[in-house]
Amino acid sequence: MSDSRLPDYLLKYYRWAYIAPMALRFWDHEGLVDLILFHQYRRLRDLARTALRQGPGGDLLQIACVYGSLSACLVDDLAPAARLHVVDVVPEQLRHLAAKLPAHAAVLHRNDSRYLAFADASFARVLIFFLLHEQPAAVRLATLREALRVLRHGGRLVIVDFHRPRRWHPLRPLQWLIFHLFEPFARDLWVQELIPLLRQIDPSLRIEQELICAGLYQRLIIDKP
Repeated sequence: MSDSRLPDYLLKYYRWAYIAPMALRFWDHEGLVDLILFHQYRRLRDLARTALRQGPGGDLLQIACVYGSLSACLVDDLAPAARLHVVDVVPEQLRHLAAKLPAHAAVLHRNDSRYLAFADASFARVLIFFLLHEQPAAVRLATLREALRVLRHGGRLVIVDFHRPRRWHPLRPLQWLIFHLFEPFARDLWVQELIPLLRQIDPSLRIEQELICAGLYQRLIIDKP
């Protein structure tokens, strides 16, 4: 596939995961996703759901498609009048997700996370689930800026992603090797915490960080005053 609208870093480093013809059929199996996350997928998914349910009501924006059952669970959690909006830059990802969700509850948009095509303060809640570790530093910062721009005042942004594990963590060497071989930007999250980036964008944010699995993962709950 050749598409000038796809980011260069995605074409160069993640074709095998999201763009190649067999990628979706191979990777979109919950058991495989759970294995990749060392059997923490359902726990992390449900931590995201809980944080969103405890936030304000209204429409929810999910930035980037996610393999597994996350989006279907988010639809199940919606209030009757609310809708799930999902953005992704890869058309095949959106078509694949559309087949998994009820059309009346979800709206899918082809969009780059750096340039969201929504007005300011469009959403009560925004979710970024295991996207930021795949992005170069400049793209990651732009994605966070856009997520906060489209979040209304009084709204909630939830981020679930990797984090630097404790030095004694038995999975630390294996995770580092996986990053080295397949995820060239993920080690950034071992060096650069996300909280200073968020405060750089908006110092008034209320941020709660929870470390999961001895620091291997993190959940951030960001409330916008």
